[in-house]
Amino acid sequence: MAELRTEEEQLEAIKRWWKENGTSLIAGVAIAAAGVFGWNTWQDYQAGEAEAASMRYQQLVDLTGRDDLNDDARRRAGELVTEITDQHGQTLYADLARLLDARLAIGAGDRPRARAALEAVIEGSERDYLEGLARLRLARLQLAEGNAETALTTLEGVPETLAAQRAETVGDAQHALGRPDQAREAWSEALSLAEQHNQPLYGVQLKLDDLGTEEATL
Repeated sequence: MAELRTEEEQLEAIKRWWKENGTSLIAGVAIAAAGVFGWNTWQDYQAGEAEAASMRYQQLVDLTGRDDLNDDARRRAGELVTEITDQHGQTLYADLARLLDARLAIGAGDRPRARAALEAVIEGSERDYLEGLARLRLARLQLAEGNAETALTTLEGVPETLAAQRAETVGDAQHALGRPDQAREAWSEALSLAEQHNQPLYGVQLKLDDLGTEEATL
């Protein structure tokens, strides 16, 4: 009988606990289930967004890879860049699209558009390598415009993964500023870094050779 009372007491205790906590427990389970469903839905959405961005970017690459890029193709390329950057602005494909847009703009002689595309990558990308690549290209654009000092400032943010290319461009800027010793030092560093990392770096030795020739004629 005592055992039965114990069981009845346990049952009553469970009933009381359920009466007091059952509603909140059900709500908690519902919230958890909604959270899982919501997370899965979000994951599916993200996957769909990435796939859409990837498809548009592939279209952009296919379009701009042609040798005969006519006005219609350039216009469509511009539309694709806008679609990718507007609808998928935080994705890898947006950064890549902007870099490609900058190259197309340079080819078309549109330096302001190229500068804007590169600056957008520098300011908005969360990927150090792509930001560094944009800095390198912007620095070279600034050099072409005669802004060597500005180019040196731009190069300060280039990561170590692009150290050889950064050193080469620093040498270009120093040479443009009429500083042969600093140019030689930077170009020599570029060759050394390229060799250390087994990275091909074409034309730097020619720059060093030409620098020696220039000094010999002074």
